[in-house]
Order: sequence, then structure tokens, then C-alpha cells
Amino acid sequence: MKITKVRHASAPLASRMSNAIINFAAMTTNVVAVETDMVRNGEPVIGYGFSSNGRYAQPGLLASRFLPRLDEADPASLLDETGENFSPQAIWAALMSNEKPGGHGERSYCIGALDMAVWDIHAKIAEQPLWKILSERYNNGAYDDKVLVYPGGGYYNPGKDIETLRGEMRGYREQGYKICKMKVGAVPLGEDMARIEAAIDELGSGENLAIDVNGGFSLEQAVEFGKAIEPLGLAWYEEPGDPLDYHLNAELIQTYPHAIATGENLFSHQDMNNLLRFGGMRSETDWLQPDPSLCYGLTENLVMLDEAARLGWSRRRFLPHGGHQIGLNMAAGLQLGGTETYPGVFQPYGGFADDTPVVDGYVTLPADQPGIGLELKPKLMDEICKQLEMA
Repeated sequence: MKITKVRHASAPLASRMSNAIINFAAMTTNVVAVETDMVRNGEPVIGYGFSSNGRYAQPGLLASRFLPRLDEADPASLLDETGENFSPQAIWAALMSNEKPGGHGERSYCIGALDMAVWDIHAKIAEQPLWKILSERYNNGAYDDKVLVYPGGGYYNPGKDIETLRGEMRGYREQGYKICKMKVGAVPLGEDMARIEAAIDELGSGENLAIDVNGGFSLEQAVEFGKAIEPLGLAWYEEPGDPLDYHLNAELIQTYPHAIATGENLFSHQDMNNLLRFGGMRSETDWLQPDPSLCYGLTENLVMLDEAARLGWSRRRFLPHGGHQIGLNMAAGLQLGGTETYPGVFQPYGGFADDTPVVDGYVTLPADQPGIGLELKPKLMDEICKQLEMA
């Protein structure tokens, strides 16, 4: 049993939209396919993965640093204790061999994409959906048969006015979503407040709207914005300041009583621990949003969840960022608080299986699709194969 080939490419995620910090005109993502000599139902077992949105692809790091380590590893060392499947943890360790601690950043997206593909392989060889494996192995067999999901949207686009934003939010509600998220922080406070109030009008109440600053505010700006939105009772106020400025986060929480959400730009369990220890986060109020495909993958996220539990945090306070199917599998099998999705942007990578209905803000998962379920999005698979020249 061995890995026979790893294909990878830098795939475009280009869009004219923007948030408070960046535009996505030149955005890319790592796309990988990990091929094996295993066969299931007459087909070779191939695992697929990609990095999430908001960070750029790093094909050079994959080619020059990480994939050679995989080639050099003894194939037997990459198997689990049964010898009949690959071990995601062993492969993760091989990829990270000879890496110094700290400096979590570009390398974490490379590992995250590969780790997604490896877990896809592991579940396919086991002939089980990934969520079921996570439930049985890491959650005492418990799972959620439906998962809270919310769409990430409300981006700034050239020519996009308030009526267009209203239509977007109305469309999400018509699709079955309850909580929706929008971007803020790129225009003056008064303009953003008008946008927020219009979105609330479409969604029915402030508790159905989350707002995301993408780390764009200073402490003074974050406090000012927090005071303006406090009466609205929003679902959460996301990433108001730089994700590593734990002092800003702690100070803001002293002035803002409602939920803060952050964590999508923390790429290791050590960084998450620092947020929980020094960022003022409240375990009964606030939300944690690590992105599994940006922070070294599901393998590192399992460590992150265990570490957070030791610090008094329930898994229910985790909402994976990224809007992709591995986050959905995690939310169901590990009983997290829910997960993000992107039904309208970052296509075809965003969103879940094509036939997944959203009912009152919740979705269910396929019960019999081995792996992560990427094959249930034909346009996504077509794009991955195109980028990797697998057609």
C-alpha cells in the first residue's frame, strides 16, 4: 500500500469582489490529488484537496519542500496500526519533518490541502463518509444528523448598492438560510450602518446577521464600530482587528457585550491557545473559526479541539471557516457549532454537495458517500481535474 503520485496546481479564485482589506482579483488556491495503488469498486483510490480562500497558492513550497519528504518516507511508516489504511497523522508528521516550531503561515496552507486529500483517501479506503469516521474515532460514536450553516457574503463589488445587497440577503433566506454574514469596514461607518440595517430588514432581526471586518480595524475603530452596532444584537462581530493582536481583542471585549468571532487566520493550536489565554475570549459567548484547510488540516484541528477543551471550551463554540465540505464533515462528526458555506462566491470550491437542501438554516450529510464527498459536486471535480490535467 503506497502513495504513487501527487499532482498539484495553483488554481484561480479570481473575482472583482473585496472585503475591508483585500480584493480577490488575483486570488489563487492550492489544488492537489494524491494517487494511491489501492483500488475500490474497480477504481483507483485518489484523494482530493484544496486550500481555502483568502490566501495564495504556494506550488513552490509543495514541489521543493513537502512532496520530496513524502517521496523519501518509507511507505510502511505512513500506514496506520492495522497496516490496511494510511495514517493521516503519520503522513502529516512526515510532511512536517525537519520544520522548526513557530512561523505558522505559508506552509500551513500547503499541508492543509494535502491533509484534506489524505483524509479523503483514508475514508474512501475505509468505505465510510469522513463524518462517520470522525464520530466513531474522536467523538464516542456521537454525531449531529443536521448541521447549522451560514453563508459568507455581503462583499463589496464595483457598482453594488444597498438594493443589490438586499437582494443577496433575500436570496439567502429564500435558499433556506437563517443566519447570514456580510463584510463591513471598507467604507465610512455611516455607510456600513445603512448596509447593516438594510440586511437586518431582509433577515428579520439582528440575531440573524453576522458582520466580518477581516481584521481591518484599529482598537479605536473597533470600539467605535462596536458601540454603533451594540443595540442591534447581531449574531457576532467577526475579526474586528489583526488576528494576532490579542490585546486589541481583549480590550474590545471589555466594551462590547455581544459575541465576538475570530480564528480563521490562526494557523496552529499554539496560536489558538494564545487567543484563548490572552485574547479575552468568553467560552459561553464567543465563537472560534479556524479554517481546517488553512491551518495544517483536519489533523491539526483535532489537536486544536483537544487543547481548547483543556482550556474550558466546548466544541460547540467552533464554527469552521472556509465554506467547504471538510468543515461540514467536521461539524457533523465532531458535533461542532456549525460551519460556514459559500453558495454564491468562490465557485466551484465553495458550498456543499449539489443536492444538499438547506432547511431553516440546517443541512444534512450524505450517509453513504465514502470520503469527504467532493465527487458530489461535479463542477468542482471537473475544475480540479482540469487544473491537474487529469481529464
